[in-house]
Amino acid sequence: MNITKRYFLPLIFVTIIVSLSSCSSNPTASNIDSVSLSPTTTTNSALSQTPSQTPSVAQLREKSPNQESPKENTPSSPTSKAATSKTAKVTLYTSDTQCQKLIPEKVSVPAEEPVKNVVGKILEKRDTSDFSLSGYRVKIKNGIATVDLRISPDSKRQITSLSSCEQFALFGSLRKTLTSNAQWNIKEVRFTERGEDIVL
Repeated sequence: MNITKRYFLPLIFVTIIVSLSSCSSNPTASNIDSVSLSPTTTTNSALSQTPSQTPSVAQLREKSPNQESPKENTPSSPTSKAATSKTAKVTLYTSDTQCQKLIPEKVSVPAEEPVKNVVGKILEKRDTSDFSLSGYRVKIKNGIATVDLRISPDSKRQITSLSSCEQFALFGSLRKTLTSNAQWNIKEVRFTERGEDIVL
């Protein structure tokens, strides 16, 4: 009996200690659960953030086609080209070979500054190897157009040395063209060379 008490008592004691330790370890286990839950909650919060991040990535993807769309719309640069390449129909007068009359001709010029462009077209035809212009200006005020010519320093001939036929072809063509296109409301044309009146 003493022997059984001797063996049983430590056994009961160990059993009580083990059961107590398991009871006391339960709160730790619950602590472990709570600790393990907090990562889950962080994972959940991370997951809850991920959906919010996913749309932002999706939005970025949606935006990136929109950002590329200007490239697709760069074909709209043809629209801008179309805007700049708009033309206006005007009647341009050129001299016949005998310098007797001016012949009308329908031409297209860029719609932006059509007066300057049509003057440029006429001057191109009159620019020769011995008579060349370095530039010109056109001003319109109160129905009067002033065409200011700049003779090139390299030009062998000056305006005063032009024959009457050449003068008719140049100045007659400019005057008739500018006054005949009614949309410009030009009643009179004056010619100057670097601001000085040209006497014909």
